[in-house]
Amino acid sequence: MISKLITEMIAYYEGDPKRIQHFLKVYAYAKTIGEREGLDQRTQDILEAAAVTHDIGIKISEEKYQSSAGKYQELEGPDIAREMLKRLAFDQELIERVCYLIGHHHTYDMIEGIDYQILVEADFLVNLAEGNSPKEVICSVREKIFKTQTGIFMIEKIFSKKS
Repeated sequence: MISKLITEMIAYYEGDPKRIQHFLKVYAYAKTIGEREGLDQRTQDILEAAAVTHDIGIKISEEKYQSSAGKYQELEGPDIAREMLKRLAFDQELIERVCYLIGHHHTYDMIEGIDYQILVEADFLVNLAEGNSPKEVICSVREKIFKTQTGIFMIEKIFSKKS
């Protein structure tokens, strides 16, 4: 199912390699963190689907608001994801949790659930690298956001020259 979703998202972002590579990197980190943290299969499936679709609201946000700001992604993304996930025959419970995660993945003051925590950590790992973030920002994010052992290991190893 995830490979179908990845293929669908590549078609959705046709001609935009930056967005495609971004969600694939977030997916790879999320999948790895989830597996290393020992998630049950259901939670792992939710996490992986959310990682693939987490930024699905960017396209419409840029069209509607001329902005890819997180608040617009959270507002616009769930409905688009819901349609895609339904079309691909994902079950309703998974769809609702994935849409919740998409609708909150830039909200860090109320992280609830290991799937939410890992999605945020995976997205930060990619965003910090893509943004060439300075040491101070990386250290602050590590202290304020990262909670999983695997996520902490990754941020420390990936950015060891900066932290």
